[in-house]
Amino acid sequence: MFLVRSLFRMSGHTPSLMRLEQKAAEADQLIEYLKQQVQLLKEKAIVQATVKEEKKLMVENAKIKKDIEELKKQLIEMERRRGVNEVAMPSEEAFSIQCVSKPTAAEPPAPAAPSAPATKTPPAKNNDDMKKMKAEKKGEKKEKKPAAPPQEEAKVDVSRLDLRVGRIISAEKHPDADSLYVEQVDVGEAAPRTVVSGLVKHIPLEQMQNRMAVLLCNLKPAKMRGVLSQAMVMCASSPEKVEILDPPSGAIAGDRVSVQGFPGESDKELNPKKKVWEQVQPDLRTNDQCVATYKGAAFEVAGKGVCKAQTMSNSGIK
Repeated sequence: MFLVRSLFRMSGHTPSLMRLEQKAAEADQLIEYLKQQVQLLKEKAIVQATVKEEKKLMVENAKIKKDIEELKKQLIEMERRRGVNEVAMPSEEAFSIQCVSKPTAAEPPAPAAPSAPATKTPPAKNNDDMKKMKAEKKGEKKEKKPAAPPQEEAKVDVSRLDLRVGRIISAEKHPDADSLYVEQVDVGEAAPRTVVSGLVKHIPLEQMQNRMAVLLCNLKPAKMRGVLSQAMVMCASSPEKVEILDPPSGAIAGDRVSVQGFPGESDKELNPKKKVWEQVQPDLRTNDQCVATYKGAAFEVAGKGVCKAQTMSNSGIK
């Protein structure tokens, strides 16, 4: 009985032990819960990394696809410059089908197919189609060959020159050159053109004012002692004498000067490298009646008459 009472007295500490055991159990549960949370976080991190990697791969795939398209365009452009006929590029769908079909074509059972009689006819048909396609391509090439002549240079004659009637509104001496005049000339455009001419030694200044002339209007503009000249006054010329060509009576500024037997549109601007003016000029002369001509055919303004020098016959024109 004494022993029982002693145990009972000692058991007075049991509530504290129970609380400790309970806390230990709760701690174990908390540890287990934390372990589970850590495991979930690891799995979530793996999933997020996978998604991130997948997105990265999709972006890289799109970039590669874009680069392929750009390279295809460059290849087509290079082939076109080399004169190779353009061949239609396969569509994306066809391209993807070809890519998928390649592995299946390599399977071992495929070679057994030719043993069937039905498979012999399609290749023959394909060969015929290929022959027809080759024949058509050859025909296209033969048809395209005659298209070469448009690349030939236009004939060099007086029709390449833009010759017009002009009115010299005013003229004055060049500020930096004693032998040059600077003129303002109406050639039928919205504003007068500035023209520089080396006529000081041959024609008095008063005779340059408000007079009609023939002008070459499609020479490339060039600076002469700092002044940009936009045309050239046409003159009968010799080492001793120079005369400005007169258009026919009744001609007005902007009238086209043409030459019979040499039809055609003038160049917008003569290319100095082609030397059109240099090739045409030697055949420009006045005849016995002082009429300006090209290879014997007169300069004329349609319906109004011919262009002439005042007194100079059988002289060059420039």
